[in-house]
This record gives sequence, structure tokens and C-alpha cells, in this order.
Amino acid sequence: MLSKCPHSGHRVSGCVLAFSFLFINFADGSSGKSSQSQDEMHAIHTNQLDLREIVFIIQSQSNSFHVGQAERRRAHLLEQAQSLTKKPPVVLLLHRLSDNEGDWSILPLLPEFSRSFGKNSSWLVFLEEETNVKMPAFVQVLAKFDKNKEWFVGKPLFDKESTIIHHYAFAENPSIFKYPDFAAAWALSMPLVVRLANKVRDEPLKSDFTIDLKHEIALYIWDGGKGPHLTAAPELCTEPEDSLRAQHCATTLSKEPTQCGEPVKKDDIFVAVKTCRKFHNERVPVIKRTWEKDAVLLEYYSDHADPSIPTINLGVPNTERGHCGKTFAILQRFLSSHVPNTKWLLVVDDDTLISLPRLQALLSCYNPSEPVSLGERYGYGLSQGGYSYITGGGGMVFSREAVVRLLDSGCKCYSNDAPDDMVLGMCLNALGLPVTHSPLFHQARPEDYPADLLAHQVPISFHKHWNINPVAVFNKWLRDNSSEKSSHELDRTAKTEL
Repeated sequence: MLSKCPHSGHRVSGCVLAFSFLFINFADGSSGKSSQSQDEMHAIHTNQLDLREIVFIIQSQSNSFHVGQAERRRAHLLEQAQSLTKKPPVVLLLHRLSDNEGDWSILPLLPEFSRSFGKNSSWLVFLEEETNVKMPAFVQVLAKFDKNKEWFVGKPLFDKESTIIHHYAFAENPSIFKYPDFAAAWALSMPLVVRLANKVRDEPLKSDFTIDLKHEIALYIWDGGKGPHLTAAPELCTEPEDSLRAQHCATTLSKEPTQCGEPVKKDDIFVAVKTCRKFHNERVPVIKRTWEKDAVLLEYYSDHADPSIPTINLGVPNTERGHCGKTFAILQRFLSSHVPNTKWLLVVDDDTLISLPRLQALLSCYNPSEPVSLGERYGYGLSQGGYSYITGGGGMVFSREAVVRLLDSGCKCYSNDAPDDMVLGMCLNALGLPVTHSPLFHQARPEDYPADLLAHQVPISFHKHWNINPVAVFNKWLRDNSSEKSSHELDRTAKTEL
């Protein structure tokens, strides 16, 4: 097993040498070769694009579950490659390229990619852990494009309406701007990588928020119209790999479920709901009508003790923003004798809609003895030594070990109204503990995301009650029947409810 590469100016280059040596030996082996049709073999050998010209980068994470997922994806890519050629591509795991946890934002790494691969490679290809690549078909897709020109290729997504998660970009006509669905894989030609790398070196990236990376990368590449738009490749798909619709696809999604065994027991999850007096009659009833019934251990925390709900006053005054004081009081209560000793803590807002059965299934993939912090990952100042954090509205999940380490470190709020999710992110970063991202948690409402993105998800949460019927949204997107449904099925069965 290769260790993390040194954090230096040559960190990617050093990784490449080690990876390349490993892969050449692996490819020369005689075992584990996949069978390929004569047509596929002919297509590869007659194609102008050599596999060595492609650098695959799996957008991996350092949590043990995700490392395993990424390693299996890398092995599958190399297994295909060795049946086609003895000169395999480079396949890298993003989380191992440096010690900088924030490099999941990719743009800061472009100068390193340019230095390491600019002369001998033609394409950088990014894919997620669940992205299945059909190597022969994928190579043929890239071969359609002139590798000496600038290309940004992927499966396009777009906003039907301007949305807060994209800072209301292109408000007059948001559908004109396309950005890639990372799950389908996306590619940058090397001339584009080299130019972008020079731009990153000459104009330091802004030290601001990273909210939706795929949209923000597309904006950076587009550069106000000076750079290329995303070019659609119909063969890059998010269909399940065993679907009939996937026959023409060069990429598909793994059919493996987001469950790794028996779901976590209900009494292994303690649920903490943050509310305040003014929302007792408006938001709490929504929770009681939707997802509260699936919780065994749940408490509501407010600035007012109301026995009819009931709510608990932790002695922290309500604040109009931030709520850091309240959240840290919840963390302390979680470790106290006032609540049962449970493996997982879920902290949600009173306008969060969540599927606890789906969360139970997802948590079966994680080890609660590790310091796990799970949710929708945002970033602040990642290119300037910033930090990642779980955005609070979609739900923040912590293993007991993570809470113990956070509080033992002396981490605390600088004020009661400090942003709790960001303060927790700073503390985790100082401790060297990663934030683990799941795209199934959502900080906003369903209509704030492209329908094509939600179509291949079974979402766990949504947030905000603005201009929606939250009960209807829960029934459409998050309510489970006896068997799990895909988002397509949920959409069809719930139309009458809306």
C-alpha cells in the first residue's frame, strides 16, 4: 500500500513515479485479465489515443470506507486496462496527492497537474468512487476531440431557476450555463489544464466559500466567457450499470447500494433538533408529522422549555444567526449522563427534512469507533489554508469518538452566535480530522438542485421551508415504503401528493 505523498512542490510527481511503477508491474501480470471482444480490442489498438495519455483521478476521501471504495474503483480501471495494453494509464486517488485536506476542491492542484503531466499526457479525467468506466468506449469518446485544443467535457447539468447555492448566478436565464455531473466523470484536455494552471499561479484563487464544487469549477473554466463552455458527451451517463439504457454509455453508476450490512439500529442514533420559541408552532409540527416517528432517541433544544413538545432549555439564549453556543451545549449533553450512551449523534435544524431509515442504512458503511464527521461538505478559503466543514442545514452526523475528540481538544465558540458548522470545521481541521462528504445530504430544497442530479440519488435530507409545502416535499422525496425506491419511482408515485 502506498503512503500519502510528501507535501512538497513535487508531491504529485513523486506519486506518479510510484504509481506508474506499480501499475506497469500490475499490467504485465498474467492473472485477473478481463475478456474483451475483438471489436473492442481493435477499437483500442487502432485509436489514436494511447491509454498512457490519460490520467484518471478518483475524487476519493480519507475515511476508511471511502478509501476502500476508491481502491476498488482503481483496481477495476487497471483490470480493464491490462486486458487492452501493457502500457496502462496513471490512476490517482485525490486524497493521497497531498497533506492538504482542502485539495478536494481540485483547482489548487492544477499547477501540480500541469507540471507532472503537461508534456506527456493529453487528458485529466475525474470520476467519483461509484463511477464505473467502460474503458474501450471511454477512450473512443475522448478520441473524438482534438487533444491539442482546449476541451471541458462531461454530462451537463443546469439550473431551471437561479438558486442560492449558486449565488443566484445567471439569474436572468440560469439554464444557459452548464456544469458537469461529477458522477458521470468529466475531463479536461491538457492544453486547458496548462492554461488554467498558469491562471492559478498568476492570479491566486479567491479565499471564499466552496459550496457546489462542480458549478464553481465550471465558472472558473468559463472565466466570464473567455474560456470554454462544458461540451456534452452523451456517452457519459449516470444510468445504473445493469440498466438497458446504459448500453450506449461509456460511464455508468455502480449498482452497489449505499448500505454495507444491517442498518444501524435506531437506538444507536441520538437526534438533536435545534429550535427556538418562535418556531415551536410553525416548524416543530412539521417534524412530528414527517420524520419524528422514525427516531427512538430525540430531543428538541430551545431557548424556552415547552413541556407540550417537549423542548429543553440548555441555558443558551437564542441568536438570530450562528447558534454555536447551542450546538456546543448539545455536544456536551450528548456525552453526559443525561442521554443514553449512543454511537452516533445527528444534529439538525427545525426546518431540516430527513429520512432516518436511509441514514441508518448509510451509517452501516462507517465505523463509529473512528472520528467520523459526515454530511454535505462545504469549504472556506481552501486555496489559502482554510478548512472544510459540514453545512448544518442538511444535518451534521458525528460518531461518539469525533465528539469526544472535539470537546477534549478545548475547542469552543468565540461567541454564542458564531456559525456553529464553521467553528466545528475549524476545530476538526486543527485536529487533523477529515470532514466526510455525502451528496445525499442537501442544504437547500429539492427545486434548488437539477432534476438530473436528483434522479440518480436516493436523498437523505433537504433543508429550508421557503415557498414549499414541507410535508409534501417529505412525502415525495424522503418517505420510505416497505422497499426502497429510486428517485425516479419516488417522483412518479408522489406527483398526486403535490
